[in-house]
Amino acid sequence: MRGAIEATLGGVAELTYLGEAENGWRGEALASADAVLAWNLGAELRREDLARLGSAGLIQLLSAGVDRVPFDQIPDGVPVASNAGAYAEPMSEHVLALALALAKRLPQNHAALTRGVFDQQTPTRSIHGSLVGILGFGGIGQASARLFRMLGAQVDAINRSGSTDAAVDHIGTMRDLDLLLGAADILVVSLPLTRATDVLIGRRELSLMKPDAMLINVARAGIIDEDALYEHLERNPSFSAGIDLVARATRAVRVRHAATVPEPPQRDRLTA
Repeated sequence: MRGAIEATLGGVAELTYLGEAENGWRGEALASADAVLAWNLGAELRREDLARLGSAGLIQLLSAGVDRVPFDQIPDGVPVASNAGAYAEPMSEHVLALALALAKRLPQNHAALTRGVFDQQTPTRSIHGSLVGILGFGGIGQASARLFRMLGAQVDAINRSGSTDAAVDHIGTMRDLDLLLGAADILVVSLPLTRATDVLIGRRELSLMKPDAMLINVARAGIIDEDALYEHLERNPSFSAGIDLVARATRAVRVRHAATVPEPPQRDRLTA
């Protein structure tokens, strides 16, 4: 990341890395900064640091999400820009990898092989001919749709406007959420975490999904009620989930692997 920043900005800007600045110089650097680059703004800068950014013309995030930005601590008039869409292509490949792992039962078959069992009886599923619902049709959603359509899947999506120039079989709005949940063989969650999407998928929404559906979340963990998802997986053995992020150690980790696997830290990456 540092090499990319220096290659891009080194010839046009004076770069100061706050992690290397002495305490006295740190405050002066922030107060005189024309722009600030940050990954996790709230974790990297203290409240008193943010208060010094009144003269900054831009706070540019290297991350796509802004749900952890302490907007109430940023001086008025300082614009904040996210990096939305920057990771769309690699994340869409991650979405497809999770979908294929679930459809082909790779975690289960790998676990069986470690026990010396070669299961040739349990059927797997095909992406071809399935209906993929994409909840949140921004950069990641659109890039994922392209990959799924190349494998012969139908793609229905939801965004705020109900319109898109991207190739999709059907586009709707949040008013169509229940219909999408009921129809999807694979549901991809790729929308931002906001007040409107916090715990958007709970017990009621999960109950609307097909009993053998696959749920893939590459957005924020808080969009899905984790306890409700855990309970739904227990009640529906044919249901499966590919989870990219967790808000906290889930009961699945604590109960099933407490003896051998330490609990993951907050928002650690987890593929299940």
